[in-house]
Amino acid sequence: MTEDLNLIIEDMASSMKKAISHLEIELVKIRAGKASPAMLDGITVDYYGSPTPINQVANVTSLDARTLSIQPWEKNTIQGIERAILMANIGVTPQNDGIQIRLFMPPLTEERRRELVKRAAAEGENSKIAIRNIRRDAMEEIKKLQKDGLSEDLAKGAEKEVQETTDKHIELVDRHLAAKEKEMMTV
Repeated sequence: MTEDLNLIIEDMASSMKKAISHLEIELVKIRAGKASPAMLDGITVDYYGSPTPINQVANVTSLDARTLSIQPWEKNTIQGIERAILMANIGVTPQNDGIQIRLFMPPLTEERRRELVKRAAAEGENSKIAIRNIRRDAMEEIKKLQKDGLSEDLAKGAEKEVQETTDKHIELVDRHLAAKEKEMMTV
């Protein structure tokens, strides 16, 4: 029985770590004033009929704090990359010179910063919901084990551990959000 409890708690902790990792990835995609090649993660280009990430068909570099350069490996993909960036609606219009594409990030206004903070908060809330769902599933598993003969003391101890792990991960989400908000609101 205790092996089953340990397995439930390990699975739960692993799933919560994945939720935190997902949040970190999503927060990197939110622009905080500096141009970062990670902003283009998730944008795909139609490359010979299959959707391919931009960083697999071009070299993406940060020229300075507000400029990204995208140098396609094949000239004929430049229009597709430009189209994909426009359709992704990341708030930047690509500048195509026939050889490379440049993205000039406009300075963030106070209003745009607040929008980005709201978007980050929404991502954080999604992570918290995922963590709470993981907790609920773990609690249900423990209750099933208790019906199958697990002692009440072991079940209560496991539930306490599940709650402590959940609280720790929720606090981690809050810390990530606070750091991102501070980064975004710094002019």
